[in-house]
Amino acid sequence: MNIEIRNYRHGDYSTIIDLWKAAGLPYKPYGRDSRESIEKEMGRACGNFLFAINSGKAIGLVLATFDGRKGWINRLSVLPQYRNKGVAWQLVVAAEQWFEQNGIHIYACLIEDYNNTSFEVFKKMGYIPFEGIHYLTKRKFPEI
Repeated sequence: MNIEIRNYRHGDYSTIIDLWKAAGLPYKPYGRDSRESIEKEMGRACGNFLFAINSGKAIGLVLATFDGRKGWINRLSVLPQYRNKGVAWQLVVAAEQWFEQNGIHIYACLIEDYNNTSFEVFKKMGYIPFEGIHYLTKRKFPEI
């Protein structure tokens, strides 16, 4: 399988949502995952959706963001029929390369406790579970 990795382009919103739905990822269309929110986020220099393309079709994506010192890998998703073929690996490597191009040398991801598959994938890629951190969040609205 010949995979091409490409960056986000204006107008990719439908492709993102279609991939998330097909891959079984939840999304919040009235909050952070709205077209307006995603386009606004992509307008900043600190985030990028990277797409895995096979024969002209988007088969996976990852959202790479950074806060100035640490890179965050978010929303890694691959269509079910393309899993276990190295697509997720290529997307994570592309995200790490994008971080390097932006001077970021620490990479991190947050994985929900039910998602053992992603947890094992990231461990195989050299990511180490970090004990002793509690992730807390505060949201102005529940849909964001």
